[in-house]
Amino acid sequence: MLIRTLIQAACGLYFLLIGATVLNAGSIGVSPVRVTLSASQKVAGITVSNPSTQPMTIQVEFMNWSQLEGKDVFTFTREVLANPPIFTIPPGESQLIRVGLRRAPDDQLELSYRLFLQELPPPLSDEFQGAQMLMRVSLPVFILPKGKTNPVLHLEASNALQGALKLNLTNNGNAHIQIKSFKLSILGKVEPLVTYKSPMYILSGQSSEIIVPANLENPAPPSGTVLQLIAQTDAGVIEADVMIAP
Repeated sequence: MLIRTLIQAACGLYFLLIGATVLNAGSIGVSPVRVTLSASQKVAGITVSNPSTQPMTIQVEFMNWSQLEGKDVFTFTREVLANPPIFTIPPGESQLIRVGLRRAPDDQLELSYRLFLQELPPPLSDEFQGAQMLMRVSLPVFILPKGKTNPVLHLEASNALQGALKLNLTNNGNAHIQIKSFKLSILGKVEPLVTYKSPMYILSGQSSEIIVPANLENPAPPSGTVLQLIAQTDAGVIEADVMIAP
C-alpha cells in the first residue's frame, strides 16, 4: 500500500527551559472539544478540568482562524470573548467558562476561530533547576451564518515528482468540513491506495494538499486512472470519483 505523508498542525506543549531536570507537566480536560455559536445561540459553556495533583492557572485567548496554502493562520481577535479570561483550578476541580459573540454572524459564510487554553507557569523556588512543561490546548469555535451551511468537498489528483501522487482537497462550500478519515482506491478495486485516519479541518474556500510517495511494491497509478474517494466527515459520508491528471 502506498504510504501517505501529511504534515499537520496540532495542539502541543510549550517548554520553558531552565536547566536539565524536567518538572512533570499537568494535563487539561476540556468538554466539549468544539463550540458552535449562532444568532440564536450567542453564548456557550466550556468545562475545563484539572486532573493533576497541583493547582493549575489557565489563560484563555481567542484567535481568528484562517488557512493559507493548507496551513493554519491565527490572528488576534476580540470578536469572541471568554469569561473568565484567566483562572486557577485546584487539583481535581473544574472551571466553567462562558464563550460569547461580540459581533453578528455573517449573512452567507461561516466564521472560524480557535480558543487557546494556555497553562501559566507556577511560582518556582530559587533552588529549582530544570525544564518546565506547560500545556497549551486549542479547540475550534465556529459561528454559523444566517443562511444555510453547505460544505462541498472537491478532490483533484495528479502525478508529482519521483512518481508520487498529489491529492488536493478543496472545500468549495460556505462552511468548514472535518474529514475524520478517508479511503482512496482505484475504481473497481477493493484494496485502497491510501487510508487516512487523522482528522483534519478544511475551512470554507480553502484547500489541503497530501503527497503520497511512490512505493516499489505498489506504485502510483498512471495518468488517466479513475480513483474513488470515500470520506467520513462531520457532514456525512462523501463519495466521489476523480481522474488522475498528468
